[in-house]
Amino acid sequence: MDLSSESVKRILSRYKFRDVAIEELQKVNRVYPDMKLLVGAYTFSDSSQRDLLKLVGNVPVRYRGRSYNLPIQLWLLDSFPFTPPICLLRPTANMVIREGKHVNAKGRIFLPALHNWDHPKSSVTGLLMEMIAKFEEEPPLGMKSTGDGNDPSELLAFVSQLNITEGGNRPDQSVNKVSVIGGGDLGMAAVLSIMAKGFVDKLILIDIPESSTKGGTVDLEIFKLPKVQVSKDLSASAGSKVVVVTANAWSEEQSYVSVVQTNVDLYRRIIPSLAQLSPAAVLLIASQPVDIMTHVAWRQSCFLPTHVIGAGCNLESERLSYFLNVALLAKTTNKQAWVIGELSDNKVTVWGNGGSSGDKQQALIPVSSSTKPLMDRAFDMLKGKGQRSWSVGLSIADITHSILTDQKKTHSITTLAQGWGGIGLEVFLSLPCVLGVNGSTRLAGVALSPEDDAKLRESVTSLSNFFMQLRM
Repeated sequence: MDLSSESVKRILSRYKFRDVAIEELQKVNRVYPDMKLLVGAYTFSDSSQRDLLKLVGNVPVRYRGRSYNLPIQLWLLDSFPFTPPICLLRPTANMVIREGKHVNAKGRIFLPALHNWDHPKSSVTGLLMEMIAKFEEEPPLGMKSTGDGNDPSELLAFVSQLNITEGGNRPDQSVNKVSVIGGGDLGMAAVLSIMAKGFVDKLILIDIPESSTKGGTVDLEIFKLPKVQVSKDLSASAGSKVVVVTANAWSEEQSYVSVVQTNVDLYRRIIPSLAQLSPAAVLLIASQPVDIMTHVAWRQSCFLPTHVIGAGCNLESERLSYFLNVALLAKTTNKQAWVIGELSDNKVTVWGNGGSSGDKQQALIPVSSSTKPLMDRAFDMLKGKGQRSWSVGLSIADITHSILTDQKKTHSITTLAQGWGGIGLEVFLSLPCVLGVNGSTRLAGVALSPEDDAKLRESVTSLSNFFMQLRM
């Protein structure tokens, strides 16, 4: 490793902790003498570029008794070594990236050592040791087939695909894996409710340090539950079909905007990573305020709006239908009713057309003068029920169940409302949506009464104005 070249010295002089960075690079050189230190222009996600140092070389990986050299590059930010490297695979033209738990489709590497980086406890040599260990469990590169069967390099492609079905285990794609982010009362309630439904193969509870909603995870580690794993590392969520976010990071700021901004800042640190680790997942948001935070998660994840939803008014809607059918109509009908709009005093109600909840022809009917007294009585019964952690946890489990089992059940969940019922602004509201493995599908809009329409429009304006005050 050449630290004396003019180009390296020129870039290194711009590093904030130059002497500490040199010391760290010398340690790397002692363990990995073939690793090269080069200068290059790194392009960030906002398309800006910066000249940085990068370590380029191979890491030795053993798989089934054979050794392979996997090409990697580590970009070193100017605050290195107090910030972790940006780690990428460096596949050659005849290699293919195998997307997995620790590598995305673009070759970006995600490891616990990166997520928990804390110099001087953390080091590049320690990072590379973990990288080797993880890649020996799941090789991230394979070789494109030459078709003649005589190329020894094809052995890597062969062995790198064995472990997904070995030992009778099912491929990851068929595993119903759910991750819950946030270890507070709601996170615990969600975990226990989801497990009680009995449709999950693996459930990960991640207690992130930045969240103010903590507690309970230690008890889960003591009184272990089958299929439940507790972690503090976001990478444990990789390959999830549903990612539930219950974490909040409430501050002691005086203004409401400042308080919510702390949650936005927390999301900025976790949502992009969660999206990269589980690119096919449905994000289910339960952080507060749910209408705003679902909007934030959608922006930060870059997912389709069908794959970012919030718990919204599902709990109120299920309660409303229960009160209508059991308490007021004595089970003589099976009426569907939904609470829609903002999770506030501006909520409004609509009927279903009498079809089953999973009926693709299900349509919405506004509350008429003849049905309003009945709906008002049921709505009054909702007052005072509140949203306790255990009740919201049951609602989260209900939504998750519909997604994983492709139930095509209609739920009133937080979704992108733009275009529904003439709404022109980009806001998220609770609307009836059919849920399944492909996410959410909104039911068509309906003409509301002038009073209800005014409530919905007020929420749209209020939410849009509030969202504009937040720093994404």
